[in-house]
Amino acid sequence: MVRWCCTKLPSCFTCGNVIAPKMPEPGDLIEIFRGTYQHWALYVGEGDIIHLCPPSEAAGAGLYSLMSVLCDRAVVTREGLGEVVGKDRFHVNNLLDEKHQPRRVCAILRDARRLLGLEMPYCILRGNCEHFVTQLRYGKAESRQVHYIVGVGVGAVGVGMKALTTASNISCVNSKKSSQQEHHSDDAL
Repeated sequence: MVRWCCTKLPSCFTCGNVIAPKMPEPGDLIEIFRGTYQHWALYVGEGDIIHLCPPSEAAGAGLYSLMSVLCDRAVVTREGLGEVVGKDRFHVNNLLDEKHQPRRVCAILRDARRLLGLEMPYCILRGNCEHFVTQLRYGKAESRQVHYIVGVGVGAVGVGMKALTTASNISCVNSKKSSQQEHHSDDAL
């Protein structure tokens, strides 16, 4: 069995960006908080990550990273965790460990390294960075963000439909009352 050792401490661990004090281990999923969304990466050791990187998610992209939703291609890239995190916060989040058995670390890392440099289709709903890392760790591509967004969207559509139905009903009632009042005025004449 290979023993993994992180010999290079990323600068982000010493600057307060980590949410939980757990040091990542090879094969761990890293969730990076970008404000309105999360970017996901796979920790591979020695302070480095491998992630599906649209051009707008490259290290140092800053606010430009919000543009990743418009990209349709991304490259599998290895970068320093501290460089990618920048001033954002992050933590280890092996979110599906209770739902799916993680693959062996050596298989996760082997497959991630084989994909380095590969340009892949990128779709916020079907093939984003979270899908990429969960596929590597669990053998199943899933994205909680997409489930949440779809749920919120369905909820918003439902609320919108309810509001339209209510407005339509009020309009019909008012129209009916107006029609009845006009009808009663005509009868009085």
